[in-house]
Parts: sequence; C-alpha cells; structure tokens
Amino acid sequence: MKTFYIETFGCQMNAHDSEKVVGTLLQKGYTQVQQPGDAELVLYNTCSIRDKAEQKVFNRLQQFKRDAGKGKIFGVIGCVAQQEGDRIFERAPHVSLVAGSASYTRLPEMLVQLEAGNRRVTGLSLDVNETFDTPFTRRDNPHRAYITIIEGCDKACAYCVVPFTRGPERSRTGESVMREARSLAELGYTEIQLLGQNVNSYRDPSPAGWDFARLIANTGTIAGIRRVRFTTSHPRDFVKEIIDAIDENPVLCNHVHLPVQSGSSSVLARMQRQYSRDQYMRRIEWMKNAKREIAITTDIIVGFPGETEADFRETVRLAEEVEYDSMFIFKYSKRPNTPALQYQDQVPEEEKTARLMHLQERQRAIQMRRNGRYVGHCEEVHVEGFNMATGQWIGRTAQNKTLNFHDPELPAPREAATRVGRYLNVLVTRAGPNSLAGERHTA
Repeated sequence: MKTFYIETFGCQMNAHDSEKVVGTLLQKGYTQVQQPGDAELVLYNTCSIRDKAEQKVFNRLQQFKRDAGKGKIFGVIGCVAQQEGDRIFERAPHVSLVAGSASYTRLPEMLVQLEAGNRRVTGLSLDVNETFDTPFTRRDNPHRAYITIIEGCDKACAYCVVPFTRGPERSRTGESVMREARSLAELGYTEIQLLGQNVNSYRDPSPAGWDFARLIANTGTIAGIRRVRFTTSHPRDFVKEIIDAIDENPVLCNHVHLPVQSGSSSVLARMQRQYSRDQYMRRIEWMKNAKREIAITTDIIVGFPGETEADFRETVRLAEEVEYDSMFIFKYSKRPNTPALQYQDQVPEEEKTARLMHLQERQRAIQMRRNGRYVGHCEEVHVEGFNMATGQWIGRTAQNKTLNFHDPELPAPREAATRVGRYLNVLVTRAGPNSLAGERHTA
C-alpha cells in the first residue's frame, strides 16, 4: 500500500490545489495518512508570497532530514518550488520532487518517475496554456466547494512573485466551470467559491466569450446552489457589471474582497498596480450605491519602499473613508524576482511595525463600529461547526461574517453531523471586532 501525507501553506488557491493533488494520488492507488512519519510520500504544497511562509517549508524539511534514505520520498510543490527550482535539491538533498503549480497536470507522469526510483524529478515549466482541471478532486468540505476558474497572473505588481511562480493568466471555458458547478450541486454542495489570483480577470476562451460578470450570473442560476462567492478581485478589472449581477441575484454573496494595497496614488504607481486611488474609490462608490449592502474587505501592504509618512496617512484616511468590514495588513517583504527588490529606499523594519500596529488599531475600531450595526438584526447563516469550548454553533453569513450562536433546542454537539451545512436564521445579540454572536431565531 502506497501512503502519502500532504501539508498545505498559503491561500485558498493552494488549499484547492491540494484537494486536486490528493484526488489524483488517491486515483493512482495511494492512501492518505495524517502524520508525515507514517507516509512513504511526503508533500509540502508551498506559498512564497512572504518570506515567513517560505521559511516554514524549509524548517519542515529540516525536521525530517534524518529520514532520508529510509524509503521516504519528499516533494516540494507549489510556489516555493517554482521560485527556488533546482536550488531546493541543494538546500534539502533528501527532496526528490520539485514541481510548480503550472506543472500539476503532469503529476501522474512525475509519480511514475518517482516510483521508478528517480530521485530528481522536476516540473518547472511555465510555458502552459491549460489549467489544473481534474475529475479526481477530493473535497475537504462536504457542503462548500472551491472551483478554480483562472490561474496565473499577468499584472506584474512590483512586489509580487505570483507571475513568476504561477505563470500567465489562463481561464477555463465557461461551460467547464458550469459543468463542475452543476456536478457539485447534484452531489449536495450548496455553496461554491470561484477562485483565481485575479478572479475577475476571467475571460472565457471558448466562442461563448463570457466575461466574469456573465459567469457569476450564470453560476447563480444553478439549481441547488444557495451561495456563490469569489476571490480575489483585482481593481483594474473590476467592472460595474459585477455589482449589477450581485444586485440582481441573492445567490451571489454580497461580499467583495478588493485589495487596495495602498491609499497613496504615488505608492500605487511604484507598486505597478495599474490604478490610482481615485479609480479605486470609483469602484467603492459602485458598491456603496448598490441595492444590497455589500461587505467590502481588502489587503494592505505597509512599508513599501519609498512609502513616506504622508503616503501612510493617505492609506489610513482611505481605510476610514471606505470603512472596510475587515482588512488583512502585511508588512512589505522582499521577494525574489520582483522589481521592488531593486528599490533602494527601503522603510526601516521598526517603522513598518509601527505603521502596521497603528492601522490595525484604527481598523479594529472601524470593525467594532460596523459590526455593532448588526445587533438586533436577523441573519441567515451557513452552519460550519460546533465549538466545544464555548458551547456555540459556528455560522457564516452571506457577507462572510462569522456568527457564533446558541441554539436552546440543541445545546449539545450530538447533532453536529446533521446540523452542519444547514442554513438557519440567527438573531444577532452581540458584536465584536472580528465576529458576531447571537441566538437561533425560530419565529
């Protein structure tokens, strides 16, 4: 019996890639185990967006260096694999497989080479025009499923390694996406999330020629699907038709993640983001004027090379003007093969930390204020689990807010198996900066 273990680092794209890798391995006769010590094949699906995530992978490999030559095969796949290439064999000689995500379609072929005893197998070509689409995906969640609709990136932001590690943008046909979504609905999935590095840059390569707005509108009509989400959007390709589609169909979740990265137009230009502050705010205006209230979330990088105190104040002002529902804030991290690596005017680390903490504090107050508006309102949640420590059920609203709630009729977790995946109405009674709390509403 061939056994494997896989650990995933990074974003939802990586998580879904791992589902497809697992499905492919199972189809090839492998059995998944939960501990690396029990596996013949140990895979690390990696993220290289920030240095910290990259170092975690090499720390893991170092822990198992002593197992080299004991029949175990180690593989590094994903973004770090593409970024470091053959250098991984030098840093970790016990690694046998190095493959970037653009080469996953060759995974069965690479497995054959490994099984034949080849100890230096690589898949590093970025010369691709196809996506990693497989019928063997093993879904980790029985109610919510990911669908990758576009892979790669053509945007070339100055700080980002994705174009180098994921290859060029390439979209699936609209019909293949719809076929997978319909199949998921038939299997009982009620929520799907469309994925892409720049999901709204989607362009159907078939003669149908659907754009992203048309794709989500059509996906929202599939019988059995209760919620459709998507991430991550790029502001340059974010058009008003996307908001129109959300307004017209309640199945499309009223939540948009639209990374701004900086509130300063000069910093945005240095980042090569291809939009200005005013252009970004125009898109925020579309969402603020929508018929449905849309939750808006974002990513921000502080301490990008050349960011002055005045630039940072522009970012703080933008955050207070938009009033994001949540914000992921990161300190700029040097990444290989990016233009920003050559920029000379680096911001001191202590200044990056101070700016991050200041923005976090301001954003926490914004989230506390925004979440407080939900107290006294009834929200529909998709039940995700039960928290034994608090005795509360865990749900998520259409706006992607976590809502923890008590259900007097079901105080114990014995009903978790039948309750998870259902949609329930919950009265919000309390609000914190990161989540809501409430009681099951049965009226």
